[in-house]
Amino acid sequence: MFNRIVWIFHLVLAVAASSAVFASDRLPIIDTHIHYSHDAWERLPPALAVNVLRDAGLKKAFVSSSSDAGTQMLAKEAPDLIVPVLRPYRRRGELGTWMYDASVVDMLGTLLDTHRYAGIGEFHAFGSDIDLPVLQGVIELAKQHRIFLHAHSDADAIDRIFKTDPGAIVLWAHAGFVGPEKVASMLHKHPKLWADLAFRSEHALDGEVDEDWRALFERFPTRVMVGTDTYTPERWYYVQEHASWSRDWMSSLPDELAENLAFRNAQQLLDAVGWQSD
Repeated sequence: MFNRIVWIFHLVLAVAASSAVFASDRLPIIDTHIHYSHDAWERLPPALAVNVLRDAGLKKAFVSSSSDAGTQMLAKEAPDLIVPVLRPYRRRGELGTWMYDASVVDMLGTLLDTHRYAGIGEFHAFGSDIDLPVLQGVIELAKQHRIFLHAHSDADAIDRIFKTDPGAIVLWAHAGFVGPEKVASMLHKHPKLWADLAFRSEHALDGEVDEDWRALFERFPTRVMVGTDTYTPERWYYVQEHASWSRDWMSSLPDELAENLAFRNAQQLLDAVGWQSD
Protein backbone atom coordinates (compact mmCIF):
# COMPACT_ATOMS: atom_id res chain seq x y z
CA MET A 1 0.00 0.00 0.00
CA PHE A 2 2.82 2.41 0.87
CA ASN A 3 4.51 1.85 -2.51
CA ARG A 4 1.21 2.49 -4.29
CA ILE A 5 0.74 5.78 -2.42
CA VAL A 6 4.29 6.87 -3.21
CA TRP A 7 3.85 5.95 -6.89
CA ILE A 8 0.63 7.98 -7.14
CA PHE A 9 2.21 10.91 -5.27
CA HIS A 10 5.10 11.13 -7.71
CA LEU A 11 2.76 10.87 -10.70
CA VAL A 12 0.59 13.68 -9.30
CA LEU A 13 3.70 15.85 -8.96
CA ALA A 14 4.64 15.06 -12.55
CA VAL A 15 1.14 16.00 -13.73
CA ALA A 16 1.26 19.30 -11.86
CA ALA A 17 4.72 20.16 -13.17
CA SER A 18 3.74 19.35 -16.74
CA SER A 19 0.53 21.36 -16.51
CA ALA A 20 2.45 24.39 -15.33
CA VAL A 21 4.78 24.27 -18.32
CA PHE A 22 2.40 23.97 -21.27
CA ALA A 23 -0.06 26.62 -22.38
CA SER A 24 -3.68 25.84 -23.15
CA ASP A 25 -3.18 26.52 -26.85
CA ARG A 26 -0.66 23.70 -27.34
CA LEU A 27 -1.17 21.37 -30.28
CA PRO A 28 -3.90 18.84 -29.42
CA ILE A 29 -2.96 15.20 -29.76
CA ILE A 30 -4.90 11.98 -30.20
CA ASP A 31 -2.79 9.27 -28.59
CA THR A 32 -3.60 6.06 -30.44
CA HIS A 33 -1.80 3.59 -28.19
CA ILE A 34 -2.71 3.62 -24.49
CA HIS A 35 -3.13 0.55 -22.25
CA TYR A 36 -4.78 0.55 -18.82
CA SER A 37 -4.36 -3.03 -17.67
CA HIS A 38 -5.01 -4.47 -14.21
CA ASP A 39 -1.56 -3.65 -12.84
CA ALA A 40 -2.03 -0.02 -13.89
CA TRP A 41 -5.49 0.49 -12.44
CA GLU A 42 -4.36 -1.14 -9.18
CA ARG A 43 -1.82 1.70 -8.82
CA LEU A 44 -3.50 4.52 -10.71
CA PRO A 45 -7.23 5.06 -10.09
CA PRO A 46 -9.37 5.93 -13.14
CA ALA A 47 -9.92 9.57 -12.15
CA LEU A 48 -6.19 10.18 -11.81
CA ALA A 49 -5.44 8.30 -15.04
CA VAL A 50 -7.91 10.54 -16.88
CA ASN A 51 -6.23 13.60 -15.35
CA VAL A 52 -2.89 12.40 -16.70
CA LEU A 53 -4.35 12.12 -20.19
CA ARG A 54 -6.10 15.50 -20.04
CA ASP A 55 -3.07 17.28 -18.60
CA ALA A 56 -1.03 15.92 -21.51
CA GLY A 57 -3.35 17.91 -23.77
CA LEU A 58 -4.86 14.85 -25.38
CA LYS A 59 -7.92 15.37 -27.53
CA LYS A 60 -8.67 11.65 -27.39
CA ALA A 61 -6.92 8.45 -26.33
CA PHE A 62 -7.35 5.01 -27.88
CA VAL A 63 -7.42 2.73 -24.81
CA SER A 64 -7.25 -1.05 -24.55
CA SER A 65 -6.52 -3.21 -21.55
CA SER A 66 -6.01 -6.68 -20.10
CA SER A 67 -8.72 -7.33 -19.07
CA ASP A 68 -11.26 -5.08 -20.75
CA ALA A 69 -12.42 -3.89 -17.32
CA GLY A 70 -9.71 -1.22 -17.34
CA THR A 71 -10.93 0.22 -20.62
CA GLN A 72 -14.51 0.29 -19.36
CA MET A 73 -13.49 2.09 -16.16
CA LEU A 74 -11.76 4.85 -18.11
CA ALA A 75 -14.58 5.09 -20.66
CA LYS A 76 -17.08 5.54 -17.85
CA GLU A 77 -14.90 8.20 -16.25
CA ALA A 78 -14.37 10.20 -19.46
CA PRO A 79 -16.55 9.13 -22.42
CA ASP A 80 -15.58 12.29 -24.33
CA LEU A 81 -11.87 11.43 -24.11
CA ILE A 82 -11.59 7.64 -24.21
CA VAL A 83 -11.94 5.65 -27.43
CA PRO A 84 -12.38 2.03 -26.29
CA VAL A 85 -10.50 -0.64 -28.23
CA LEU A 86 -11.11 -4.29 -27.35
CA ARG A 87 -8.05 -6.35 -26.50
CA PRO A 88 -8.32 -10.17 -26.78
CA TYR A 89 -6.36 -10.77 -23.57
CA ARG A 90 -8.01 -11.58 -20.26
CA ARG A 91 -4.75 -11.04 -18.39
CA ARG A 92 -1.05 -10.49 -18.97
CA GLY A 93 0.96 -13.41 -20.33
CA GLU A 94 -1.36 -14.32 -23.19
CA LEU A 95 0.48 -12.57 -26.01
CA GLY A 96 1.84 -15.77 -27.48
CA THR A 97 -1.04 -18.12 -26.66
CA TRP A 98 -4.30 -16.24 -27.24
CA MET A 99 -4.48 -17.21 -30.91
CA TYR A 100 -4.83 -20.87 -29.91
CA ASP A 101 -7.68 -20.26 -27.44
CA ALA A 102 -10.96 -20.91 -29.26
CA SER A 103 -12.95 -19.23 -26.48
CA VAL A 104 -11.45 -15.84 -27.36
CA VAL A 105 -13.76 -15.27 -30.32
CA ASP A 106 -16.89 -15.89 -28.25
CA MET A 107 -15.54 -13.64 -25.48
CA LEU A 108 -14.92 -10.82 -27.94
CA GLY A 109 -18.30 -11.33 -29.55
CA THR A 110 -20.05 -11.04 -26.19
CA LEU A 111 -18.17 -7.87 -25.29
CA LEU A 112 -18.83 -6.34 -28.71
CA ASP A 113 -22.54 -6.94 -28.16
CA THR A 114 -22.32 -5.34 -24.71
CA HIS A 115 -20.14 -2.24 -25.17
CA ARG A 116 -19.11 0.18 -27.90
CA TYR A 117 -15.64 -0.14 -29.39
CA ALA A 118 -13.84 1.53 -32.26
CA GLY A 119 -11.51 -1.39 -32.85
CA ILE A 120 -10.12 -4.75 -31.79
CA GLY A 121 -6.56 -4.81 -30.46
CA GLU A 122 -3.83 -4.18 -29.82
CA PHE A 123 -3.23 -7.86 -30.52
CA HIS A 124 0.02 -9.66 -31.28
CA ALA A 125 0.05 -11.94 -34.32
CA PHE A 126 2.74 -12.67 -36.89
CA GLY A 127 2.89 -14.29 -40.30
CA SER A 128 0.77 -17.41 -40.59
CA ASP A 129 -0.85 -16.76 -37.20
CA ILE A 130 -3.43 -14.83 -39.23
CA ASP A 131 -4.55 -18.07 -40.90
CA LEU A 132 -5.47 -19.67 -37.57
CA PRO A 133 -9.21 -20.02 -36.84
CA VAL A 134 -9.08 -17.57 -33.90
CA LEU A 135 -7.52 -14.80 -36.00
CA GLN A 136 -9.91 -15.51 -38.83
CA GLY A 137 -12.75 -15.14 -36.32
CA VAL A 138 -11.35 -11.85 -35.04
CA ILE A 139 -11.11 -10.45 -38.56
CA GLU A 140 -14.70 -11.52 -39.20
CA LEU A 141 -15.88 -9.82 -35.99
CA ALA A 142 -14.19 -6.59 -37.03
CA LYS A 143 -15.89 -6.85 -40.40
CA GLN A 144 -19.31 -7.52 -38.88
CA HIS A 145 -19.03 -4.64 -36.42
CA ARG A 146 -17.33 -2.30 -38.91
CA ILE A 147 -14.41 -1.52 -36.63
CA PHE A 148 -10.65 -1.42 -37.15
CA LEU A 149 -7.97 -3.95 -36.23
CA HIS A 150 -4.99 -2.72 -34.18
CA ALA A 151 -2.31 -5.22 -35.11
CA HIS A 152 1.11 -5.63 -33.53
CA SER A 153 2.32 -7.64 -36.49
CA ASP A 154 4.94 -8.08 -39.16
CA ALA A 155 4.33 -7.12 -42.78
CA ASP A 156 3.45 -10.70 -43.73
CA ALA A 157 0.63 -10.74 -41.16
CA ILE A 158 -0.70 -7.41 -42.41
CA ASP A 159 -0.76 -8.77 -45.96
CA ARG A 160 -2.64 -11.85 -44.75
CA ILE A 161 -5.23 -9.72 -42.92
CA PHE A 162 -6.04 -7.89 -46.14
CA LYS A 163 -6.04 -11.14 -48.07
CA THR A 164 -8.68 -12.43 -45.65
CA ASP A 165 -10.69 -9.21 -45.80
CA PRO A 166 -9.69 -6.72 -48.52
CA GLY A 167 -12.08 -4.23 -46.93
CA ALA A 168 -10.45 -4.38 -43.49
CA ILE A 169 -9.34 -1.19 -41.76
CA VAL A 170 -6.03 -1.75 -39.96
CA LEU A 171 -3.91 0.32 -37.60
CA TRP A 172 -0.36 -1.06 -37.71
CA ALA A 173 1.03 -0.83 -34.19
CA HIS A 174 4.54 0.62 -33.93
CA ALA A 175 4.55 0.91 -37.74
CA GLY A 176 5.64 -2.72 -37.65
CA PHE A 177 9.01 -1.79 -36.08
CA VAL A 178 10.35 -1.51 -39.63
CA GLY A 179 12.07 1.35 -41.42
CA PRO A 180 10.29 4.15 -43.28
CA GLU A 181 10.91 2.60 -46.69
CA LYS A 182 9.07 -0.58 -45.72
CA VAL A 183 6.30 1.40 -44.03
CA ALA A 184 5.88 3.41 -47.23
CA SER A 185 5.71 0.20 -49.28
CA MET A 186 2.98 -1.19 -47.05
CA LEU A 187 0.94 2.02 -47.00
CA HIS A 188 1.16 2.15 -50.80
CA LYS A 189 0.05 -1.49 -51.09
CA HIS A 190 -2.88 -1.18 -48.66
CA PRO A 191 -4.97 2.02 -48.89
CA LYS A 192 -6.86 1.15 -45.69
CA LEU A 193 -3.74 0.73 -43.58
CA TRP A 194 -2.71 3.34 -41.02
CA ALA A 195 0.44 3.23 -38.83
CA ASP A 196 1.16 4.44 -35.31
CA LEU A 197 4.61 5.48 -34.06
CA ALA A 198 4.16 4.20 -30.51
CA PHE A 199 7.35 3.28 -28.65
CA ARG A 200 9.49 4.57 -31.51
CA SER A 201 11.89 7.50 -31.40
CA GLU A 202 14.24 7.12 -34.36
CA HIS A 203 12.06 9.37 -36.50
CA ALA A 204 13.10 12.50 -34.58
CA LEU A 205 16.13 13.82 -32.71
CA ASP A 206 16.58 17.16 -30.96
CA GLY A 207 13.32 18.48 -32.33
CA GLU A 208 14.12 17.62 -35.95
CA VAL A 209 12.57 14.87 -38.07
CA ASP A 210 14.82 12.34 -39.76
CA GLU A 211 14.92 12.92 -43.54
CA ASP A 212 13.69 9.46 -44.48
CA TRP A 213 10.82 9.60 -42.00
CA ARG A 214 9.94 13.11 -43.13
CA ALA A 215 9.75 11.80 -46.70
CA LEU A 216 7.32 9.13 -45.49
CA PHE A 217 5.14 11.69 -43.66
CA GLU A 218 5.06 13.92 -46.74
CA ARG A 219 4.24 11.05 -49.09
CA PHE A 220 1.47 9.72 -46.82
CA PRO A 221 0.36 12.81 -44.89
CA THR A 222 -2.95 11.26 -43.78
CA ARG A 223 -1.83 7.77 -42.76
CA VAL A 224 0.54 8.06 -39.76
CA MET A 225 -0.26 8.97 -36.16
CA VAL A 226 1.37 9.14 -32.74
CA GLY A 227 1.03 7.01 -29.61
CA THR A 228 2.78 6.38 -26.30
CA ASP A 229 2.21 2.67 -25.50
CA THR A 230 1.70 2.37 -21.73
CA TYR A 231 2.37 -1.36 -21.79
CA THR A 232 3.58 -1.28 -18.17
CA PRO A 233 2.24 0.92 -15.33
CA GLU A 234 5.51 2.86 -15.23
CA ARG A 235 4.95 3.98 -18.82
CA TRP A 236 2.15 6.23 -17.54
CA TYR A 237 4.95 8.51 -16.35
CA TYR A 238 5.79 9.15 -20.00
CA VAL A 239 2.37 10.08 -21.36
CA GLN A 240 2.92 13.80 -20.85
CA GLU A 241 6.63 13.64 -21.63
CA HIS A 242 5.84 11.83 -24.87
CA ALA A 243 3.19 14.41 -25.81
CA SER A 244 5.68 17.22 -25.17
CA TRP A 245 8.40 15.47 -27.18
CA SER A 246 5.97 14.83 -30.05
CA ARG A 247 4.92 18.49 -30.14
CA ASP A 248 8.59 19.45 -30.24
CA TRP A 249 9.48 17.45 -33.33
CA MET A 250 6.16 18.09 -35.06
CA SER A 251 6.82 21.83 -34.73
CA SER A 252 9.57 21.39 -37.33
CA LEU A 253 6.96 20.30 -39.89
CA PRO A 254 4.49 22.46 -41.84
CA ASP A 255 1.43 23.23 -39.71
CA GLU A 256 -1.00 21.12 -41.72
CA LEU A 257 1.25 18.07 -41.70
CA ALA A 258 1.94 18.45 -37.98
CA GLU A 259 -1.78 18.67 -37.23
CA ASN A 260 -2.41 15.60 -39.38
CA LEU A 261 0.09 13.54 -37.42
CA ALA A 262 -1.04 14.94 -34.09
CA PHE A 263 -4.77 14.37 -34.38
CA ARG A 264 -6.40 14.63 -37.81
CA ASN A 265 -5.22 11.25 -39.10
CA ALA A 266 -6.48 9.48 -35.99
CA GLN A 267 -9.80 11.28 -36.35
CA GLN A 268 -9.92 10.19 -40.00
CA LEU A 269 -9.46 6.59 -38.85
CA LEU A 270 -12.32 7.02 -36.39
CA ASP A 271 -14.47 8.54 -39.13
CA ALA A 272 -13.71 5.51 -41.31
CA VAL A 273 -15.35 3.24 -38.73
CA GLY A 274 -18.15 5.69 -37.93
CA TRP A 275 -16.99 6.36 -34.38
CA GLN A 276 -18.69 9.16 -32.48
CA SER A 277 -17.89 9.99 -28.86
CA ASP A 278 -20.65 10.22 -26.29
